[in-house]
Amino acid sequence: MTEAITRDEVAHVAGLAKLAFDDAQLDQFTTQLAAILDIVDTLEEVDTTGVEPTYSVTENVNALREDVAEDWQQTQALLANAPESQASLIKVPAILGGGDEG
Repeated sequence: MTEAITRDEVAHVAGLAKLAFDDAQLDQFTTQLAAILDIVDTLEEVDTTGVEPTYSVTENVNALREDVAEDWQQTQALLANAPESQASLIKVPAILGGGDEG
């Protein structure tokens, strides 16, 4: 049986995901995650001996073309549509702190 998840553990994981929850939300998520872990415990009790892994629920197979890069010589046309470019690349503003915008 899985050890119960604590409110502090939920708060820690939320912090890692850069999420902020108030006390009521932390209580709610702690309860929900505990219920999910209980379901996982129940599933671990099921005897799956001799059961083949299911990778797809149908017999259908995707017919995909080979992934081959093709140079269509359209770099300049693409860059012409970009608001700003540099060294044959599209220049975009930094979205993370500490980025050099120059």
